[in-house]
Amino acid sequence: MFLTPEEIVALTRRKRRPAQGIALRCLGIEHRVRPDGSVAVLRAHVERLLGGKAIPDGTLRKTEPDFNALTRSP
Repeated sequence: MFLTPEEIVALTRRKRRPAQGIALRCLGIEHRVRPDGSVAVLRAHVERLLGGKAIPDGTLRKTEPDFNALTRSP
């Protein structure tokens, strides 16, 4: 249900609990501080926020700049 302390360190790249809270806020991840000072993060929230869905191949259009536009005069 919750991320492990090791997963929170991996996610935030911070070991100190106050710094983890700051990093989580910057990432937009909801969290709570327990009475002992540890950070609680719901796994489902992180998966929903950062998990995303894979984009099937071929659905993105490949675009290139129009270099001819650089040589055209107004």
